Amino acid sequence: MSARRAIPAVGQILSALGLQDLPRPIVTQLVRQHLAQLRLAERATPFDKILCDLRAALDHLARTRLQPLINGTGVILHTNFGRAPLSPAATRAVGAIALSYNNLEYDLETGGRGKRGAFLETSLALLCGSEAATVVNNCAAALVLIVRHFTRRKPEVIISRGELVQIGGGFRIGEIITASGARLREVGATNKTNLEDYADAIGSESGLILRVHQSNFFMGGFTAAPPNDELAKLAHARRVPFAVDLGSGALVPTEKFGLAEHEPTPDETLKVGADLVCFSGDKLFGGPQAGIIAGKSRLVAALKREPLFRALRCDKLVFAALEATADAHLRKAWDEIPVLTLLRTPVEQLRARAEILVRQRETAELGLRVVESEAEIGGGALPRSVIPSIALEFSSTTFSPNELAFRFRRAGIIGYIAKSAFRLDLRTIFPAQDDRLIEVLTQIVIPSECEGPRKRPVGPQRR
Repeated sequence: MSARRAIPAVGQILSALGLQDLPRPIVTQLVRQHLAQLRLAERATPFDKILCDLRAALDHLARTRLQPLINGTGVILHTNFGRAPLSPAATRAVGAIALSYNNLEYDLETGGRGKRGAFLETSLALLCGSEAATVVNNCAAALVLIVRHFTRRKPEVIISRGELVQIGGGFRIGEIITASGARLREVGATNKTNLEDYADAIGSESGLILRVHQSNFFMGGFTAAPPNDELAKLAHARRVPFAVDLGSGALVPTEKFGLAEHEPTPDETLKVGADLVCFSGDKLFGGPQAGIIAGKSRLVAALKREPLFRALRCDKLVFAALEATADAHLRKAWDEIPVLTLLRTPVEQLRARAEILVRQRETAELGLRVVESEAEIGGGALPRSVIPSIALEFSSTTFSPNELAFRFRRAGIIGYIAKSAFRLDLRTIFPAQDDRLIEVLTQIVIPSECEGPRKRPVGPQRR
């Protein structure tokens, strides 16, 4: 019998696979593609091997679905993991709005069309100490909108060379600005930019002075940059708008959480003369992905009249989550915001949890012990700040660090490798997830069906 004739039919494979968590059309399509590859290769493959390969492929595809993870990396605002987790109040608000119709653009007083996001904008303006505020779908969108508006007639954006930063995914501030249709006017040097550099650059083509906070890196040594108040005075004297991209958007002074590094807040930046600020909603603000813009009311109103604003606006679910998060900030209920709670958790509390976990599941196969570690803010915020933390370290004699990382990943738990050992940092693991962690620790040494020897990379080590 030829190799082609030995290949089973699609229906036979589907019957043997049984019920799957994926929609039936997706399973069928994957089976057809796999069998087509076997026919092209004209290779005889045992039926059991075909089933194992398909189960592995289906399992891999299922894992690409959006799903909850346990973050044991110690990086609090992990961009790959969706940055800030939402508060229980925010998730309840999202659920309530998602399950029903709502007054997104409906005035309950007049019965006519209402103003989108009116309550949220009032709350954000109050939090930022600004005349007005609005939101778009992320901070890059906020920057695009601001640049696009102010450079319609005067195309130049004046920015220091030391602030042409690269953000996640390879996107660069300079490229975002030019993609908005503006022209860059770089001033100063990488390490030193003086007020005179800005003054000399201002001309008839200057549409905006932009400052981009170096939130995801720092420079030391022979460096200089004019403070915001001096730059604001110059901008106002020369009648050029002055905007500041704050990036991480800390509304609460970071010193309140024991961090030595200060992150500028929207309130203090606007008070010294900035016309507009923008920042992310899913970083230190602790909400969903959004770009928050705050500043002078006439400028915010002008941005909202831009045709591009409609393409960048947020939906009802983002509004719901932002409202709930802003409410917590207004009440100073920072313990209700998960990101701020993770920052404030005492090391002693983490150590107590770790010791309980070790007592419940220490085996020779895992080599589990409690070690001191350092967590990070992540998400392009406070790059010099490290936070004392506690981690579970696995010095297994049975599994390599890479193998342990792979097995935990399959269970939705992500850690990192340090000092030739796999670790899970408890600062970014919520106490409510400890039971799931115990469950996985019990199962982690059991091989899965069709599992053979594996050599899987774990990606870059955290430190």
